[in-house]
Amino acid sequence: MIAIDAWQPSDGLTLEPNALLAVKEQKRCLALTAGPGAGKTEMLAQRADFLLRTGTCRYPKRILAISFKVDASKNLKERVQRRCGADLASRFDSYTFHAFAKRIIDRFRPVLTGKDALEPGYILGSPKITHKQIEFSDLLPLAIQILQKSKLARNAIRQTYSDVFLDEFQDCTDKQYELVKLAFQGTGIRLTAVGDTKQKIMGWAGALDGIFKTFAADFAATPLNMYRNFRSKPRLLRLQNEVIRVLDLASVMPEEQIAGDEGEVLTWGFEDSRQEAAHLADRIAEWIDHELVPHSEIAVLISKQPDLYANHLIAALEAKGIPYRNEQQLQDITTEPAARLVVDYLSCIYGKREPKAWVRLMNLLVPFADDEIQANTRRDFDRLIKAQRKSASLLELIDEPYSGWWESARGFLNKIPRETLVALSPDYESPDRLKEVVRDTKARIEELLKIEPELPKALERFADDKAVRILTIHKSKGLEFDSVIILGVENQTFWGKPDEERCGFFVGVSRAKRRLVVTMSKHRETPPSNPYRWQEKRTPHQEFFGYVMPFVSKENEE
Repeated sequence: MIAIDAWQPSDGLTLEPNALLAVKEQKRCLALTAGPGAGKTEMLAQRADFLLRTGTCRYPKRILAISFKVDASKNLKERVQRRCGADLASRFDSYTFHAFAKRIIDRFRPVLTGKDALEPGYILGSPKITHKQIEFSDLLPLAIQILQKSKLARNAIRQTYSDVFLDEFQDCTDKQYELVKLAFQGTGIRLTAVGDTKQKIMGWAGALDGIFKTFAADFAATPLNMYRNFRSKPRLLRLQNEVIRVLDLASVMPEEQIAGDEGEVLTWGFEDSRQEAAHLADRIAEWIDHELVPHSEIAVLISKQPDLYANHLIAALEAKGIPYRNEQQLQDITTEPAARLVVDYLSCIYGKREPKAWVRLMNLLVPFADDEIQANTRRDFDRLIKAQRKSASLLELIDEPYSGWWESARGFLNKIPRETLVALSPDYESPDRLKEVVRDTKARIEELLKIEPELPKALERFADDKAVRILTIHKSKGLEFDSVIILGVENQTFWGKPDEERCGFFVGVSRAKRRLVVTMSKHRETPPSNPYRWQEKRTPHQEFFGYVMPFVSKENEE
């Protein structure tokens, strides 16, 4: 623990004045607005570091972070671990709203009665089955019902946390805000709400207008604004500035802050979507092979229905052997600590050299105890892994290299004390939830083995260490990439309400750190599923291309 006055931002980072004020606030709730790339996530990570390392969040109190998407939740958790170390970060809980709601339901399920009563082994799925299975949309209403009925539940949550972070708060819906108020309003808990009103793209889901003003009034929160964009190169910032002029004139970035010619903006038009896919796959291969851009630093963003719009691109990537990750097909399983545990263990067994996997395993499994206990734990797992590697080598000699991979993983999990697993995530207090995660992990690895028969390579794809990302603009919020392709900037793709589509386009262009590519195709053949309202003839979205064209780089390819 260090003195408050002695604390400095970790990693030698320099925070702008308002960000530093927010990080070191010890009493008030905060309503912090900031543009994309202004360092909102980093500010929250530094605030967690400050609260934990100075003892402002006093042991055994914890910090709760609530995000809107799994990726953002995972990203924040990882940043906090890097900033203050695994020991202190073990007191930092990072959930999505729905994951937080499910935790409330799992812990206080007996509060639910009548038609809403749930059996101990209830599951999440569709369709809804009374007492046995609930749907995703039931999570928030049932958690709200529990907090409304049970003072015990409210007090248990309030006694657990000293601080709550609310990320991407501009997208907060009425149900989500009701949950926040029931859990924390009228307490001494410090809430820090962070977001950007220019990125509000959840209007279709009931995102509240003026949520920051409402929050400031309900929680006596102090409003602050962060201005500087740390993410994008100047050319990209000037492009973003033109969209901001339409979205929120008062938030336009000063010209002197965004001077310079660094950054690349490209627009590519194609006769049809197959030509588009072939060209994109070629260029992505060049970025990876010649520029050495990591796979995971390349993202293809699509307004809607990525399975339909990216089908030709996916085929082209597969033909070139370029690993990709279609976010639309993935479940939240990839972010589960128990899944990460299994994947890292299998990587240590079947991979050639996997020091990163070994380090992650030890960070998760070795208790924060005295040196002797740590040494004994490391030795036990080291023996187990060496024995399993030897067994795997023998199977390889008889042409059955991966035949026992799941039995090996199960044996490994059975050797881990239950309290160690529960420490990875409070959700694992429920044995059924842990079994569900393990089962889904096995199913996901089996799916990947159909695409990539070599287990070590399949495990790499599970972990997203080496894969181009294909995802919706909506799912990209809170993320950033070296190179971003926005595929299909056409009137027939961005056909929703103009304000919401404009916000969505702004989110897309502001994900790029160095390079932005915008594409359109004159013809997109109808996918085999014959989707409703699909139009084959396409026209460019004139407004969005109007923002982009003045900043196109000289080397742009037509």
